[in-house]
Amino acid sequence: MLTIIAFIVALALLIAVHEYGHYRMAVACGVKVLRFSVGFGKPLLRWQPQGSPTEFVVGMVPLGGYVRMLDEREATVDPAERHQAFNNRPLRQRAAIVAAGPMANLLLAVLLYAMVSWVGVQEPRPVLSAPASSSLAAKAGIAGGEVVLRAGLDMQALEPLQSFEDIRWMLTQAVLNGQDLQMELGATGSAGHARLLRLPLAGMGVSEVDAGMFRKIGIVGPWTAPVLGDVMPDGAAAAAGLRQGDLVRRIGTVEVVDGQQLRELIRASVAPGPAPEWTIERNGSTLVLPVRPAVLQENGVAVGRIGAYVGGMPDMVTVRHGPFTGLWKGVVRTWEVSVLTLRMMGKMLIGQASLKNLSGPLTIADYAGKSASMGLTQYLTFLALISVSLGVLNLLPLPVLDGGHLMYYLWEGVTGKGVTDAWMERLQRGGVAVLLVMMTIAIFNDVTRLLG
Repeated sequence: MLTIIAFIVALALLIAVHEYGHYRMAVACGVKVLRFSVGFGKPLLRWQPQGSPTEFVVGMVPLGGYVRMLDEREATVDPAERHQAFNNRPLRQRAAIVAAGPMANLLLAVLLYAMVSWVGVQEPRPVLSAPASSSLAAKAGIAGGEVVLRAGLDMQALEPLQSFEDIRWMLTQAVLNGQDLQMELGATGSAGHARLLRLPLAGMGVSEVDAGMFRKIGIVGPWTAPVLGDVMPDGAAAAAGLRQGDLVRRIGTVEVVDGQQLRELIRASVAPGPAPEWTIERNGSTLVLPVRPAVLQENGVAVGRIGAYVGGMPDMVTVRHGPFTGLWKGVVRTWEVSVLTLRMMGKMLIGQASLKNLSGPLTIADYAGKSASMGLTQYLTFLALISVSLGVLNLLPLPVLDGGHLMYYLWEGVTGKGVTDAWMERLQRGGVAVLLVMMTIAIFNDVTRLLG
């Protein structure tokens, strides 16, 4: 139920803001707006403020919306109102009305990101876990337990980091930009002895931004104590005599330094033979227990599982900013996410990124519910991300989208005449076909993720 409510609220808000952008700009430009609708199909709510020419409608199907303006191309217009028709307004005003919808979504994202900064959010400290020995981080000299003080892409100044989420964002930017990442590392609990390290990410060539990408880099999660949480009664951990609260010190001859390393060692424990011996601490005593992880298939790869929650809670820090700094953070994050979205779309178009990165309504609904269950700030961050995506998507030069109409107006501005009806019809058909293909791929990815 929470997932459904969170999804409907997200759709209603983002669509309403988008259409309100069109509506307010149309009114400001002197265009008569006949109907403002959030949703399609049979009206559930309908009202018209006294003295207003606009009818406001909430439709049954909340998968879009529209603003219907007075337009001679759609119906006969009273000569006395011809100056209020959309098609009779100057080119710059028509372009502004069309662009106002996507821009409203981007402005909403700025506000939402700023609200998250003002309210504050609990995030893990930027302390690195121990990377797998074959990962890029391990080869670069990261051992685990280092605090990332500052980081920056090649040819950019290093920026101070406040949380582990800042590290994730920097890594994602570096990989998609094809750049290395420079990091200033310090020892845990010490302000001195900082060292610079370059993480070679420029040549990774990954096609998906997912957990596999971070695993290949070697920076998957923040540092956590190598302790066991809930133990499933029918799992390998319970069968070996492991209990909640056990602190794992060693597996075989390998010293365990943090929860992430412990998870990776368990994943890799798939070889036949005697069960590895685990050295653990329990209530001040040291025990040695043989533990044989169960071997499962994950995306065609054999991985070890013990049936227990692995790793303690990371150290947390509250990230909060003042009014002006928070607002600027909102602007910067909206710009960065917009650029990143466009770059990812471009990579998918030329085949450098997997089409599996496309998500549809099922995945969005799933994320809406999960983010809402995690708290207000996580839900606001989710709304901001989707609002950016909606704004950027609508600015793409596809004929059925706002960006397609802006493309028509650019042609009109350059040539002095509008696109012919025949060409308009051809372009509209092509745009619909492209969108249908994108939606088909996105829904297929949704079903694959949810069933997988």
